Amino acid sequence: MIRPYILAETNWKHLKYADIELAVLPWGATEAHNYHLPYSTDNIEGKAIAEESARIAWENDANVIVLPNIPFGVNTGQSDIYLDINLNPSTQFQILKDIIEVLNRQGIHKFMILNSHGGNDFKSMVRELGLLYPDMFICVTFWPKMLDRHKYFTDPGDHADEMETSLILHLEPHLVLPQKEWGDGAERKNKIAAFNEDWAWSERPWSKVSK
Repeated sequence: MIRPYILAETNWKHLKYADIELAVLPWGATEAHNYHLPYSTDNIEGKAIAEESARIAWENDANVIVLPNIPFGVNTGQSDIYLDINLNPSTQFQILKDIIEVLNRQGIHKFMILNSHGGNDFKSMVRELGLLYPDMFICVTFWPKMLDRHKYFTDPGDHADEMETSLILHLEPHLVLPQKEWGDGAERKNKIAAFNEDWAWSERPWSKVSK
């Protein structure tokens, strides 16, 4: 069955006289997730969450459309990991600008980026694009922060953790390796407390902080 709120599935006949109010853009990454999860983990998660959220909104009379997922994200800290694909922030900005230009011209003035990758940081882009397109409401959401992971998981991490493993086991179980193949997820902490307390930041070369 065609889902009319999914742009990749619907058609010009259905959309010709549509009055879409909100466009949602899932944005993920293509990168290794420990040893056991697929490179497309962030894309699978974000796409599923965007589509299910849109279904609920559509059934409550919201005029929403989910745009095709962007499968590449910022992976500057994983440049030495085989086939981790990097999309620079400057490239992301240009992609967003081109998409927003179309939406703004066609009268769709609400735009949400549903981010599924921790390396993507869209806040400064949203500020700049908001100034360029004053008629647009532009926002970004990062779905892993939508819930308190401590309520559901004994060892919540931030990458290929219990939550992501559980999600992929639910969505695409055939893509998850058996547990005996999993890495232990050990991570080396920074010796400077400020970086661990989240009030200082630097790029984390993943191959140096985790296996």
